[in-house]
Amino acid sequence: MNYAENILGTIGNTPLVKLNKITAEIPALVLAKVETFNPGNSVKDRMAVKMIEDAEADGRLKPGGTIIEGTSGNTGMGLALGAIVKGYKLICVITDKQSKEKMDILRAVGAKVIVCPTDVEPSDPRSYYSVSKRLGEETPNSWYVNQYDNLSNKQAHYESTGPEIWEQTGGKITHFVVGVGTGGTISGVAKYLKEKNPNIKCWGIDTYGSVFKKYHETGIFDENEIYSYITEGIGEDILPKNVDFSLIDGFTKVTDKDAAVYQRRLALEEGIFVGNSAGSAVKGVLQLKEHFKPGDVVVVLFHDSGSRYVGKMFNDDWMRERGFLDEDFKKAEDVIKDHIDKPLVTVRTEELVSHAIDRMRKYKISQIPVIDTTGFVGSVDETDLFQHYVSDKNVLDTPIKDVMGKPYPIVKAGTAIEEVSKLISKDNQAVLVALENGKHHIITKYDIIGSIR
Repeated sequence: MNYAENILGTIGNTPLVKLNKITAEIPALVLAKVETFNPGNSVKDRMAVKMIEDAEADGRLKPGGTIIEGTSGNTGMGLALGAIVKGYKLICVITDKQSKEKMDILRAVGAKVIVCPTDVEPSDPRSYYSVSKRLGEETPNSWYVNQYDNLSNKQAHYESTGPEIWEQTGGKITHFVVGVGTGGTISGVAKYLKEKNPNIKCWGIDTYGSVFKKYHETGIFDENEIYSYITEGIGEDILPKNVDFSLIDGFTKVTDKDAAVYQRRLALEEGIFVGNSAGSAVKGVLQLKEHFKPGDVVVVLFHDSGSRYVGKMFNDDWMRERGFLDEDFKKAEDVIKDHIDKPLVTVRTEELVSHAIDRMRKYKISQIPVIDTTGFVGSVDETDLFQHYVSDKNVLDTPIKDVMGKPYPIVKAGTAIEEVSKLISKDNQAVLVALENGKHHIITKYDIIGSIR
């Protein structure tokens, strides 16, 4: 009989899959190391179990102890599998930018999940770095993993991922491309591969808002480069000890939009349902195509499963809200097509200012057309209402007709976006679109900005 003693025995030996359509313009053979085949559905299973075993061996992790870690979700899943099999408790500290699916999965495998804000400095006591470290200090019989500086992370990939890639390519690999977060994957794999063949090039994929690329090229840690980004699993605002820059031949940065778009393309064009960093990685390969020639063998690693991003990158509404869907907006009707079924929010001339404010708050809107029995006769804007309130606190009980501005211009559904845009100005914040059914919809300045691609 052929079976594993427990789920940890199924980690590794993930397949290499040739990419065909999405990398058709690249002259080299491009192979994807698809790490979603691990039991926790990510590459992080490898280093999570290695870190646990090393901590057990040297006494940092004791029987019945609690494992504590700051994670973007995938390392937490790998730690959860180890904790279940080996009998430990687990606390995962995660940032609020991570997908709901990741949080739900961690809870499903018994982890306690603590969510911290993304947009704070690493040294801020609210950051997931600080919270996880503090919990490690305060929790009895606990072990703080610290995957960023725990060198067992890098060693795991030196011992497993690197050798697998070498064996699967018959030693013919010429380039390795992977997203860089903690740095363990690229550093461990690169060390092994370069020991086998020093000519193998290892490229890291970075994201905008992260410090890796500039630091590698200049040695400068530029805090001006640090800002919030959407891409999950890669990039950092710190320099983890697991990132061995001497083993990395170069970095290329990929935008949030390209990461999301190419993640979806991998599913649609290759049938490979993988995560957000995989989108970054394959777009990075395309950006590096000038480095590849016929006969080269390029291995790109795909970190995790697409199932963890169903509510985000694989959701059209989420993508559309961020301007990540390449839609062609030519006419007024194109801008409103996704919410054309929603009724137009209006306010009547005799209603009070407080009523308009309540409506703005309820529907999260900034402009409202004003109507009476004859039709559209005016408009109210949140900025104007605010200025009225500053001047007179009693304005809340004032009829709308006493504070309203001019009515919004009305255009036909087929009006070109360029013409609609000309009607929106500092003094006019919206345009009404007349629909064929006799109803109207509104286009605001925000809608016009959202249609820009």
